[in-house]
Amino acid sequence: MATNSNWTVIFDDKKVIKNNGAEAGTGYVIDDSSFWSESKFSNIWAIQHGTSVTSDEVEYRDTTPHTSYEDANLGDISQFITKWDAHHLSVLQSEWDSDVIYTYNEDGTIASTESESDQISRKGSRPTSYTSS
Repeated sequence: MATNSNWTVIFDDKKVIKNNGAEAGTGYVIDDSSFWSESKFSNIWAIQHGTSVTSDEVEYRDTTPHTSYEDANLGDISQFITKWDAHHLSVLQSEWDSDVIYTYNEDGTIASTESESDQISRKGSRPTSYTSS
């Protein structure tokens, strides 16, 4: 398997891992059975992509020799990156949504909840898009 790749795709785990830049080492399970069951992926074990055209590597399940991503003819790598970006955006939005300041009464009940406008003032707008760099 190639080393120092920008992206790793593990088919059995349905996982895409970003290996460089912001969020390096972050992997997400992409729950999209129709995507993973595309016939072009049926014999693929894993992909390492983003080192160089000659060292990007596709590993096969059977005895097919490993090949470059380009030679495997699987389509653009963006098909995996787009899915990772969408999942990462949902994580960012969930984190933003749950980062709310509460004030409490003496009995422990919630007295007030930070308004959305106060949240925006404190931490900026809720994320609406994400694109890997």
